[in-house]
Amino acid sequence: MPRAITASKAFTPGTIGDLELRNRFIRAGCFEGMSQGGRVTPALVEHHRRVAAGGAAMTTVAYCSVSPEGRAFEHELWIRKEIVPRLRNLTEAVHREGAAASIQLGHCGFFASPQVIGRRPLGASRKLCLYRLSRCQEMSEPEIKTTTEDFVRAARLARQAGFDAIEVHAGHGYLLSQFLSPWTNHRQDRYGGPLENRLRFPAAVIRGVRQALGPDFPILVKMNQRDGMRGGLEIDEAIQIARRFEREGASMLIPSCGFTAKTSLYMMRGQVPAREMARNQHNPLARMSMLLFGRFLVQAYPFRSLFLLDGALRILQSVTIPVAYVGGVLSLADMERVMQAGFEFAQVGRAIVCDPDFVKKLQAGTIEASDCDHCNRCIAAMEAGGVYCVTYSQEERESKHTV
Repeated sequence: MPRAITASKAFTPGTIGDLELRNRFIRAGCFEGMSQGGRVTPALVEHHRRVAAGGAAMTTVAYCSVSPEGRAFEHELWIRKEIVPRLRNLTEAVHREGAAASIQLGHCGFFASPQVIGRRPLGASRKLCLYRLSRCQEMSEPEIKTTTEDFVRAARLARQAGFDAIEVHAGHGYLLSQFLSPWTNHRQDRYGGPLENRLRFPAAVIRGVRQALGPDFPILVKMNQRDGMRGGLEIDEAIQIARRFEREGASMLIPSCGFTAKTSLYMMRGQVPAREMARNQHNPLARMSMLLFGRFLVQAYPFRSLFLLDGALRILQSVTIPVAYVGGVLSLADMERVMQAGFEFAQVGRAIVCDPDFVKKLQAGTIEASDCDHCNRCIAAMEAGGVYCVTYSQEERESKHTV
């Protein structure tokens, strides 16, 4: 008979700002691919309700752009007044299952899709994006000011929609990360050059959001430990960034890694599902390019559990606010190690995509680890109607494990 796990810190309540969560598992902001037309669909609501029902303490609605110009895909959410009621439907569905809801606010910057946004993308500096085969234009200071205001407006709308926390996306090569990274920021003005200048825009965003939401509302910040390529951000500067984000009002940091438009699987590790990614491309040229060159365009990085632990520990030791671990948590043993190291929470992505009941089953003692095999075909599924585990069906999992 399975034995329920009662002694683990992983299943005890924890707090972020004024928010108490029922345990230490947060569903990471993994892109769902369920916001066709930039809207909140029933599938998106059900996806997050299901995560909440499966035991996670908080679920994160992923990659919500703060403006229509910040989108990478047509099926990516962007926040505006008209969708607040439907967002409230989502948060209420999550709350009914006893969990909290967060929303990840960001802007794609230089890898925004020209076809989706109807214009040339904006970036820290002029740069060719091979991911899009497009060249962005350098943001002007008025555009930086407007985008800062977009983040603040988006945060206010998220709170109106009932979200319990927001996550500012300053990692993964998104716009704020593009300003922080020497690889994308070649500016000659007060927003470029030394780290203090490169921090100016991201710091202003966090400061503005904090001023708008008050002293205790949970503001999480996802940031990079490393970009993953020569000339990118490295851990020593990341530590300075973490300290600055703390001073500007971040409630909790999430040290991740990678650059979506350059080292996309560095943040996940595992196999490259090039054939599946090609099959789900709508553009015939993009489909052929992915078939022929996918394994060269998307680099593979070997998977190991807790693959970001060393860098995350350095950031944890550099700040006084809570830090959430992200990167390869696939078992109760992984979670125990993270908790013992001093992290307050862990963000879990693929294990919960693989099985929404992952947390509940761990606590019940019916499993000790996820079935996820790091095939990453769930990434390709984002382009085909929405993320799901391609390897295991819900029926197959239920035949192996019951709660």
